[in-house]
Amino acid sequence: MATQASTDSNNSAGSASEPYDQALERFTLLWGEMASNWGINRTMAQIHALLYASDEPLHTDAIMDRLQISRGNANMNLRSLVQWNLVQKTHRPDSRKDFYEAEKDVWQITTEIIKERQRRELGPLGEKLEAQRQELLTAADAEACADLPARERYLCERMTRMIHMMRVFDEFMDAFLPFLREEHAPLLRDLIGVARAMQETVQEDDALLDASLQALEPSGESSEA
Repeated sequence: MATQASTDSNNSAGSASEPYDQALERFTLLWGEMASNWGINRTMAQIHALLYASDEPLHTDAIMDRLQISRGNANMNLRSLVQWNLVQKTHRPDSRKDFYEAEKDVWQITTEIIKERQRRELGPLGEKLEAQRQELLTAADAEACADLPARERYLCERMTRMIHMMRVFDEFMDAFLPFLREEHAPLLRDLIGVARAMQETVQEDDALLDASLQALEPSGESSEA
């Protein structure tokens, strides 16, 4: 029992220095605010920030004490973090409590967050849009948007464009995410450079096209003549 008490004491939030405590509090608050802007639960993000910044696994009591949250709130968000593959549960031979530690690789963290949001949001949204588009076609006994009356056709085409965009984005992320690793950072920077060069080329082409069209337009004087 003495060993377990010592372990729990060392795992508590009160043994660190005041500058560390202040910096950690600011970090967890910032992480929570940033994540809430992405539609992620603020408490869930703060727990993840705490575990990410910790140099050792923490048990539920330490998390509750640091963030001043209830056990139910802590357990619910820890389960979500485990499901997102951002946190894993561990055990210690000298304690009967469950300990939790976060993935420390920020590249892997980013990948898992994107994958989970893609699975939870983009996929279901695309399926619902496709179902609504099909209902619109079925109601008019049509096989394609072109077979619909004007207003229904316009709506159907807008939905089709959105579905197509989401599919392309989904395929892009599936192809891109495996490369989101620290060891691939030079390659990613090269790809960013290529994308920026392409963007500059497109802008130059657009400017050249605009200038050509303006040159082809008759001047006001010749028009009046």
